[in-house]
Amino acid sequence: MRPLFHILGLFILLAGLALPMSHGSVALAADGLVATFLAKVQPEDMVPGADSFGALREDVPVVPALKRGETIGWVFLTSDFVSTTGYSGKPIHTLVGVDQDAFVTGVRLVKHSEPIVLIGIPDSKIRAVTEGYAGLDLRQEAESGGSAHELDIISGATVTIMVIDDSIVRSGLKVARALGLGGLAPEIADKGPKKEIDTGHRDILDWMTLTGDGSVRRMSLDVAQVNAAFSRQGDPRAVARPEPGPETDTFIDLYMALADVPTIGLSLLGEAEYSNLKKRLKEGEHALLVMGRGRYSFKGSGYVRGGIFDRIQMIQHDVSARFFDKQQARVGGVVAEGAPTFTEMDLFIIPADIGFDPARDFRLQLLVQRAVGPIDKVFLTFDLGYQLPDVYLKTVPETVETVQQTTAGNDTTKVSGAEELWKRIWKGRVFDISVLAAAMGVLTLVFFFQMQVTKNERFTFWFRIGFLTFTLVWLGWFENAQLSVVNVLAFFSSITSEFSWDAFLMDPLVFLLWFSVAAALLFWGRGAYCGWLCPFGALQELTNRLAKLFRVPQIEVPWGLHERLWPLKYMIFLGLFGLSLYSLDVAEHYAEVEPFKTAIILKFQRAWPFVLFAVALLVAGLFIERFYCRYLCPLGAALAIPARLRMFDWLKRYRECGNPCHRCAKECMVQAIHPEGNINPNECLNCLHCQVLYQHDQKCPVCIKKLAKRRRFEKQTGLVQPEASAKSEEPAPVR
Repeated sequence: MRPLFHILGLFILLAGLALPMSHGSVALAADGLVATFLAKVQPEDMVPGADSFGALREDVPVVPALKRGETIGWVFLTSDFVSTTGYSGKPIHTLVGVDQDAFVTGVRLVKHSEPIVLIGIPDSKIRAVTEGYAGLDLRQEAESGGSAHELDIISGATVTIMVIDDSIVRSGLKVARALGLGGLAPEIADKGPKKEIDTGHRDILDWMTLTGDGSVRRMSLDVAQVNAAFSRQGDPRAVARPEPGPETDTFIDLYMALADVPTIGLSLLGEAEYSNLKKRLKEGEHALLVMGRGRYSFKGSGYVRGGIFDRIQMIQHDVSARFFDKQQARVGGVVAEGAPTFTEMDLFIIPADIGFDPARDFRLQLLVQRAVGPIDKVFLTFDLGYQLPDVYLKTVPETVETVQQTTAGNDTTKVSGAEELWKRIWKGRVFDISVLAAAMGVLTLVFFFQMQVTKNERFTFWFRIGFLTFTLVWLGWFENAQLSVVNVLAFFSSITSEFSWDAFLMDPLVFLLWFSVAAALLFWGRGAYCGWLCPFGALQELTNRLAKLFRVPQIEVPWGLHERLWPLKYMIFLGLFGLSLYSLDVAEHYAEVEPFKTAIILKFQRAWPFVLFAVALLVAGLFIERFYCRYLCPLGAALAIPARLRMFDWLKRYRECGNPCHRCAKECMVQAIHPEGNINPNECLNCLHCQVLYQHDQKCPVCIKKLAKRRRFEKQTGLVQPEASAKSEEPAPVR
């Protein structure tokens, strides 16, 4: 029975580890995260005069701030209400206090993982800007659509500040309306019949018609208008540096259209481009076509792959979307007759999970920046409004389910938004899930039939190169499915709080990878992941292969030193684990000993110390194969510990291995084979090269002897020796 409990315990452990390295945050209805962060703040810091916090409300994830038992305000977490994902891909958690008159009374940035803030920009500077939102009038923000205040942006952290700003304002409006603060009433989204895009209209219209009926909306700013706007803002540094050139010059001529509407998309993009767009769009997604010309770019020259377009965002009432590189595609040209020439034409995908309604009005907010020093900038925003013409909409027939949902209000099914979201995410990523499942299926077959696969040395080599290339390019750089020791630390931290399956189901690829790791640990140890499915491990091995191709000398670490360097990664893991017991935030900072975020998630687009560290590890790996995996990887150490529960020994060995033959030990890429011939399963990466040698009749002394013996027998008798008699010795399993 004990092995069974070990197995169940391992699967539960790895289920917890499946907490994704990167995912956004959504509203969690009654089971919000706000209570988990209250210990970091004092009641009076959030709502002046408060002396304690009350109990979390059951209907809205807010906590009352009490003064002698009486509620004088409310405290909430922005990530419980709106998406707060920044560059890191992880939520930026901000606690906000608000009083009964809908004024923000206190703001505290309690948790974030933004790389631009972890180094280069003082965290205190970000927190100071965040705390400056105290005094914000949410009633004015409701009247102006969230633009009644001035945006205080820190140069170098534009996206981070804009995400924080957006989350404070929009979550504040949601809370104020839900609680009726300051006289604000809940926003009624469906005052009349619900409408959706009518796909029956597929007319081809010219540019004049599209701009005339509002299918394409325009915002044009000349130099004089922009200079006047900065003058009204009043920053003397910006006023002293006006935009040069004639005042009538076009600063930006910006156009926008909802491109997934058939008539609009076909008219602007053409049949082929529109067809490609519809194939790309998943259920519930929409597409904005943004076109621009003039001296100012709506994309910006600072944009990099893996980053965020920080100059534009889509806003629809309390919903907003900022676009990542994966949500953008360039357009070759506008085909509508009479269309002007544009210097920039891009499609941006509006995600399905944010609650965007194409039948309602929305706006594209443009961020205009002006340099006022070597690194300092001043910012303004301009809005381009859009309302899809009624001719492209149709009324959705009212069903019994629709009536029930309308009657029930916001609490329609008592199912949290997170649960609904992960289901939509899985449905929308069927192709990605299928590709990963197929890859893991192929890898599983390779391990089960390893003797047949490794019979041909050339096939094994090129299969491994191909699989590692797939792991690096598709799984790592394209899908960002890189596991991390942070997942391990987060699981142990979450043991003390309420466990939720919804959290780690948000990223299906990370979820599948962790469960494949759980199964692999039982069968093959940690090498199934570390040797085949780790993108950074693949990057190390492929770069080392190139180094060998160019005859870069390889360093063989003496066994005595090599054996003493092994424990380093376990010491690093234990150090991080100990830090996580004190503070998970501190542990996550020190977990930057993993270069995964820099090399895989952010693709080296990061501050130079991080890039230098990652490159240094890769350079070391050019001379010592898999240097980081051997000695420093805390994730490998974390996986090696439960891997001791593995139930099978698959790698075959001869009794002669290690005495007298050391061929496998000398050719093992991570020196996982002891001088006496035993394979250390905690260090083995399951590359299967030893299994190639195990049956190689030109490299393995045992096989060479068997072949010579068989040939002598055939020569003496003139008979072909049966294949079964050729295997004179039974292989001994790994100990």
